[in-house]
Amino acid sequence: MQGVILAAGRGTRMGPLTDTTPKPLLTVRGKPLLYHLVASLPRKIDELIIVTGYLGDQIREYCGPRFHGRPITYVTQKEHLGTYHALELARAHIGHAPFALFFGDDIFDLATIRKLIEYPLGVVTARAAHPEKFGVVHLAPGGYVASIEEKPEHPTSNLVLTSAYVLTRDIFHFPPERNPVNGEYYLSTALSKMAEKHPVKAVEANFWFPIGTPDDLAHAEHTSFV
Repeated sequence: MQGVILAAGRGTRMGPLTDTTPKPLLTVRGKPLLYHLVASLPRKIDELIIVTGYLGDQIREYCGPRFHGRPITYVTQKEHLGTYHALELARAHIGHAPFALFFGDDIFDLATIRKLIEYPLGVVTARAAHPEKFGVVHLAPGGYVASIEEKPEHPTSNLVLTSAYVLTRDIFHFPPERNPVNGEYYLSTALSKMAEKHPVKAVEANFWFPIGTPDDLAHAEHTSFV
């Protein structure tokens, strides 16, 4: 199974920490975030596609041609046009079987990812204290995604979309509109459109630690995760 990792962003909320280091290579417990992510992937995910951008040479040098025993294909996102755009750049390297997709700066547990990849289409969800910072997931009967509302001002649920998915090439049939505020193309918008036509299973995380700010990075140092 292929695993696509989006690792191109600048990480502007990390302040000076990312002036010289790409966000996926910031460390927790002496290891880069990217290390912790790939260490949490089941062996069924045996091939990686990593989309790099900002300071991408450092990521390529760190991971090399193989990482945790998995061969890597690298793709470059030259313009920061959002997560859907980053995935689309990897399209030529993605096969016709379901593939896993992750952002390169969040931490998950192995059991959650194992459960996720049991489904042909799925997303990992979690309960958030501040759902307005994320895509809020509305569920249909059976635990499937009905819709995703990106960063709502007044969220009606605390169930949010994380950064772990199982998708197929069908995702490219649902291109999102460009966000009028920042000019980016959001993957969450494409997922919401896809869920209207295909059953996308919502798998609630046992453990998910999103890293968005220096405070998150410091907190992760004292958080138990496996």
